[in-house]
This record gives sequence, C-alpha cells and structure tokens, in this order.
Amino acid sequence: MSQTSAAKNEEKLTLKEVIAMGIGGMVGGGIFSVLGLAIAQAGHAAPIAFAIGGVIAMLTGLSYARLGLAFQSSGGSFTFLEHAFRNRYIAAMGGWLLLIGYVGTMALYAYTFGVYGSAMLGDSNSSPAMHHLLETLILLTFLGVNLYGIKASGSSELLIVTVKVIILFLFAAIGLFYIKSNYVLPVFNQGYTGVLMGAALIFVAYEGFELIPNAINEMENPQHNLKPAIVWSIAVTIAIYVLVSLVAVGNLLPDEIQKYKEYALAVAAKPFLGQAGFLLIGLAALFSTASAINATMFGTARLGMIMAREQALPTAFGFRRQQNNIPWVSLVIITLATLAFVNLANLTIISSFASSTFLLIFAAINLSALHLRKRIACGIAGPLLGLILSLASWSALSVYLWKTNRENLLWIGIIYVLVVVAELLFSQRRILKHKS
Repeated sequence: MSQTSAAKNEEKLTLKEVIAMGIGGMVGGGIFSVLGLAIAQAGHAAPIAFAIGGVIAMLTGLSYARLGLAFQSSGGSFTFLEHAFRNRYIAAMGGWLLLIGYVGTMALYAYTFGVYGSAMLGDSNSSPAMHHLLETLILLTFLGVNLYGIKASGSSELLIVTVKVIILFLFAAIGLFYIKSNYVLPVFNQGYTGVLMGAALIFVAYEGFELIPNAINEMENPQHNLKPAIVWSIAVTIAIYVLVSLVAVGNLLPDEIQKYKEYALAVAAKPFLGQAGFLLIGLAALFSTASAINATMFGTARLGMIMAREQALPTAFGFRRQQNNIPWVSLVIITLATLAFVNLANLTIISSFASSTFLLIFAAINLSALHLRKRIACGIAGPLLGLILSLASWSALSVYLWKTNRENLLWIGIIYVLVVVAELLFSQRRILKHKS
C-alpha cells in the first residue's frame, strides 16, 4: 500500500467513531435541558415519553439508512429531498431550515455547557460574563478541532462520548436502587395526552443521528457501516434517556425538578451520591454538550458545502482546504452564526424552533423514503408510521405552544417565513444571474 492510500485510510472514520458521532449529536444538552419539561408534561411517565421519541427516531433512522446508501452524499437530508421532489425549491428550503435548526441546537448545547461550566467553577451567582465566556470558548475550541482534520474530530468524539456514556450509565445503574415507588406510581399520573405532549417537546433530544449520512464519504466501508451506525447510536441513546429519566423521576418530586431546571439531574444524584453526584453529572453535562457541538458542527459544515455545490447557498460555503478537503468557510460561517444565537437570542424560542424544525424535516424524509421506496428497496410500513408519528408530534408541539406561549409560536413562524423568503430571493437572484 502506498503512503498516499495509507494516509487516506487513516483519515476515514471507523464504525465506532461514527456511532460515537451519532450518540454525541443526540446526547448533548437535550437530556439536561428538556428533562424538566418532559416531567412537567408527562409526570411519572416521562421515561415513556422519551421512549416514544426514540421510536420516531428509530423509524426515521431506518429511512435515513436506506436513503443514505442509495444516494451517498455529504448533503444528507438536503440530497434526499432533492431526489424525492422535482421542485428544487423544496430541497433548498429544507436545507436552509436544517442549517438554521443545527445552529439553534448548537446554541442550546453551548448555553448548557456555559451553565454547567459556571457551576463547576464555583460561580454560584451564574455570572452572565462567565457564562458567555465559556459558551463562546467551547464553540471556538471545536471550530479549531474541525478545521484541524477529520480524524481529530472523529477521535475526540469517540473519547468524549465514551466518558459521558459511562458516567450516565453509572448514574442510572446506581440510582435504580434508590427509586421511591410512590414517586413513579401511578405511571400515568398526568394522563395519556401528557405523555404524547412530553414526547413532542423533548424531541430535540433525538436530533443528531441524521448527521451520520452527512459523513458517509469520510467513513470506512459505508455500505456495511452506515445502517449499524444509525441503529446502534439511536438504541444506545434511547437506553440512556429512559434509564436516566426513570432515575430522575424516582428520586425527585416534579416541583423539585421545576425548581432546579437545568440542574435537575445533578440534584437527582444527591440522594444516593451526595455532592459527588452533582460533580459527576456536571462533568457528564460538560462532556455531553461538548461532543454534541463537535458532531453537529462536523455534519452541518458538510451540508453547507453540498448545498453550495448545488447552488442552494452562496459559492463560498463550498470552499475547501486542499490538504484535507475540509469545508473551512462553511465551518467558520456556521460557528459565527451560532455565536450570535447563543449570545443574543432567546434560547427558549430556539429550542422550541429546533424541535419543530426537526420533526418537520423527519416527516419530509419519511415521505421521501415512501416516494423513492422502489429505488431504495424499502417497504411502506416503516416510513409511513414514521411520517404519521412525526406529524402527530409536531401538531402536539404546536398545540402546546399555542396554549402556553403564543409569543414563541409567533417567533417560530416568523423565522420560518424569513427562511423561505431568503431562499426564494437567493434563488431568484441566481436565476436572473443565469439569464443575464
């Protein structure tokens, strides 16, 4: 084997690294930031709400696996929509929404990192300056990691994900022995509709596995590794969410979880691990949010590059470094946009927007799999059920926001309108340019 081909092999992501990227993309700020919201809606049945979200993710993940193998492209969702629908505006708008959704989720992860980082440093007053400094530093750190090289990104992701999975499973395994039965029974203490509402609200916690097909050109033996990577990453994430939420429900009353908000998990560890439990979960939060930023940044930059190649974004997004083929302009622009979001925007709106956006995108991907089922050798049942569940969850989320926070719903609608208008203006400019 020549030195050149050996170097190329070394730069490829292994199955373990790709699974780590999927888990890293999902187990980010989600479990720490939306757990209280899930329990507020679903009550004792919060673990079931997480399991329902996992079912939607798994069904959609199988659609992604088949589409990813049929159309091997770093564009992922954007490429699948292009092939499924004749109108190229649909794919372009889907791509723009994805980019904004990813920026929103990275902002959420960076925000959670700043909160836990401040607490771990003993900043009991939650100083805004310290918070902003930490969330900015973590984004710039992983911008540097991703600019350095593909292997650096994959290797760091594997290490970070391994540590955080061990911590969370350790928390769950020990905490199961301390669950109070009167805290978890009756299971449906807030009714069945609350479970469905909870599943819709926490769906942002499952965003991330769809980044795996974006890395298909950087992974070893994608024909063999793509589907197992998606399935295993979702399965491990479901197990973590269900166990961790069960321990949280079984050790804290809903009022306590609402009181401590982002620190709910850390407080849940105190009955059986004391102050060490807080530090352990704080460490898991830091590792979780860091790896989620890394994985999301990696996949989003490649999505921007492919969209630029297809003329759905400005050409600059497609610029790559010759040495390692890394889309550096896309990485820099996406990171700057995330820095603006996390330091200026209302993160409640962003997190609601992220859940709404990815439920719509996943519905579109399941619809794409139905459209292309003969070409991708796919049955009807899986994609159809994924489509129905995604739309039902999106409707539940919309109803919840309408009843509880219409201002957030209005802002989400405004963001969607702005994205659609921006894409149409860009497309029209491109058409006029070609005509002239």
